Amino acid sequence: MMKAAIIGASKEALHTIEKAHEHGITVVALDGDPGAAGLKTADKSIVADISNEEAVLRVLRQEKPDFVLTVPIGRYLTTIGTVNDTLGLPGISREMADLCTDKFRFHKKLNENNLRRCRCYRVEEGRILGTEGTVFGAEGSGIEDLPLTLPAVLKPRFGSGSRGIHMITQKEQLTRAVEMVSGEQYVLEECIAGEEYGVDGAMIQGKFQMVLLRKKENTPLPFRQAVGYFSVPPSDGFWQQVYNYMKKAVSCLGLLECLLHADIIKGAEGPFIIELSARPSGHNLHNLFTPLCTGVDMAEEYIKYRMGNSYSFHPEKTKSMMIHYFDMEGTVRSVPGGEQAARAVQAELDAWECNIRQGEKLGPVSDGHSLMERGYFVLEGGGDSHLLNQAQIVKNMFF
Repeated sequence: MMKAAIIGASKEALHTIEKAHEHGITVVALDGDPGAAGLKTADKSIVADISNEEAVLRVLRQEKPDFVLTVPIGRYLTTIGTVNDTLGLPGISREMADLCTDKFRFHKKLNENNLRRCRCYRVEEGRILGTEGTVFGAEGSGIEDLPLTLPAVLKPRFGSGSRGIHMITQKEQLTRAVEMVSGEQYVLEECIAGEEYGVDGAMIQGKFQMVLLRKKENTPLPFRQAVGYFSVPPSDGFWQQVYNYMKKAVSCLGLLECLLHADIIKGAEGPFIIELSARPSGHNLHNLFTPLCTGVDMAEEYIKYRMGNSYSFHPEKTKSMMIHYFDMEGTVRSVPGGEQAARAVQAELDAWECNIRQGEKLGPVSDGHSLMERGYFVLEGGGDSHLLNQAQIVKNMFF
């Protein structure tokens, strides 16, 4: 019997653990939170600080897994890379994991290969670090002298989930924001105008396979948090542009064997990559929305590949669908059930999870954490505008 390790056993790991079990794989899961949902369903559960690479290695040297299955996880994707390198396991390396989770290194690598054309600076302790040792702010040159086209975004260098992001539209804002940076490192980069998209895909034996392109529905500035996604069919002209661009980007980063997701902007000069991570997408995308749209369960297909069984990441079709999260603001007057919502809309309601309570006061959405616990619903049928209108009907039912 094969054994797989899961490093980071949050709720987002449940789907992968379930699929591993369906294929007869023993799962050993590690997480620093004793109450992590994945620890309750794994065959063997170990409470361990996954940021401590040596501690994780001590456990897995004893457990001897055949491979590590990646799940939605942030910076500590690097721990998985170290485990793979040290134990000789397939998957991402420590270097590849670091490139994907360090926003400045990620930019520098792609920028050097003309795949990410914008200015990007490191920011630490109230200072912007320019090229060739120049410093702006604090005791360096004035921030007004910084070569930078606004708007720009200031975000944690190693952050994820839209945490700690500041949109900068004026130099005065930039000065105040930079002065507040202390302890944690940030990056400051120019914003590229255009619609945002998400990509779900896989690297198998060095070849990129794109499963789904998703168009984002975002909150207004300054947060730009995704509150919904629309499926994009391969017949869309931008789909092919993204596919060709992604092949170059993953080759530049040296990715060989992994599931992945990326955030893309449809810029004036074509696709522009915001971020890429060598692990599946979170927020009920890889485990729910992508399989519903395409029929491809990425976690399951990767498990089948690792087992040496027949697999396919090629979608036979891409349905017209959207997933929407409950991004409303205000005091909730009533909470509809899924059946009630299904009767109210002119679309198929394919999935529903609502954790909102009657009388609850919903604040503005600023990041993924403030949104995802509320729940989601998936609609099918019609174009993007029609689906968005139906989503609004659902949300109005709460007030």
